[in-house]
Amino acid sequence: MINTIHAVVTVMMIVVIGATGGAGLRNSSPQSESSWQEEFGLSKRSLVPTGRNQYFILEPGFQLVLEEENEKLTITVLDETRKVNGIVTRVVEEREWENGNLIEVSRNFFAIDEKTKDVFYFGEEVDMYKGGKVINHSGAWLAGKNGARAGLIMSGQPKVGMKYYQEIAPEVAMDRAEIISVDDTLETPAGSFSKCLKTKEGTPLEPSEKEFKIYAPEIGLIQDESLLLTKYGFIEKK
Repeated sequence: MINTIHAVVTVMMIVVIGATGGAGLRNSSPQSESSWQEEFGLSKRSLVPTGRNQYFILEPGFQLVLEEENEKLTITVLDETRKVNGIVTRVVEEREWENGNLIEVSRNFFAIDEKTKDVFYFGEEVDMYKGGKVINHSGAWLAGKNGARAGLIMSGQPKVGMKYYQEIAPEVAMDRAEIISVDDTLETPAGSFSKCLKTKEGTPLEPSEKEFKIYAPEIGLIQDESLLLTKYGFIEKK
């Protein structure tokens, strides 16, 4: 009789685990191979336009310059804010040159959680240039418009294996990143940096394309593919 009861209980446990346990494990592991985090509970966060975490600085006047032989990228935190989808964000301008010619100017909108130091990306305005003239606005998106939502650009507590969407704008911009190291060392024209964070980025819109970026503590982006940091710091107001 005892053996019969034990067998019945065992079968019931297997059925329950098979019905609920597997799905529960998958849902509780957002960093699994096939899962990318895209929900961040923004309505419950305290988001502000100014601040910093270990790898991302949102303070007016801070600038990064990355270069290679024929390309240059400047990233400047402007003394300017923009309300996007009800959130006051900081405007960060990026300018890109190729062979001395300006090819892109984007105004990116970020906000940081005061408590967790997570930095979120609320969209960008884009001007693409050719021959000194704006030719299109490819890649532009704003959270709250056409189904777009804010993504995570940099965690306040990054860990290897984290996988998350940086941009959530269906059919326009769906960039996502995976943290693959938090202990990289890199030599750049601006100096040697250790304990760096390295990401692998891509998008389901173009599955074959991948790029790698490296961020240094208390500085931010120091390598974007072949571009390396040549200068950083706060610039004087004009």
